[in-house]
Amino acid sequence: MKIEAWIFGVTTIFLVLVSPAYWLITDAGDSGADWTGTSALVATTLLCAMVFAYIYVHAAKMDARPEDRKDGEIAEGAGELGFFPPYSWWPFWCSATLGIIVLAVAVLAWWLMIIGFVLGALAVSGWIFEYYRGEYAH
Repeated sequence: MKIEAWIFGVTTIFLVLVSPAYWLITDAGDSGADWTGTSALVATTLLCAMVFAYIYVHAAKMDARPEDRKDGEIAEGAGELGFFPPYSWWPFWCSATLGIIVLAVAVLAWWLMIIGFVLGALAVSGWIFEYYRGEYAH
């Protein structure tokens, strides 16, 4: 994970240089300035620094992966990569019910919000229990 730490470290250094330059170029000190972009760049800098510090600390505690070593072979990284779920319709139905709830808030229709919450509970339950029944049951 050392290469990932270096990627975030270099990005942090870049953003440390770019953020004050952006502030100076947009004249953020004046009244009609662009504070949104400056604060977004500062927040991005801090978030990249946080990820860099986390990965750097944990990379020191971990054993080196094959891609981290100079003598690592491609075959050493072979094996199971994890569990990848098959396609599912439940995220679609969850987002559709969220759309109904947002529409209900927009038009101030409490009855539509109740329908959205009921359908949302069904959709979330279906998504949670999708591996307990049907074709992909464990």
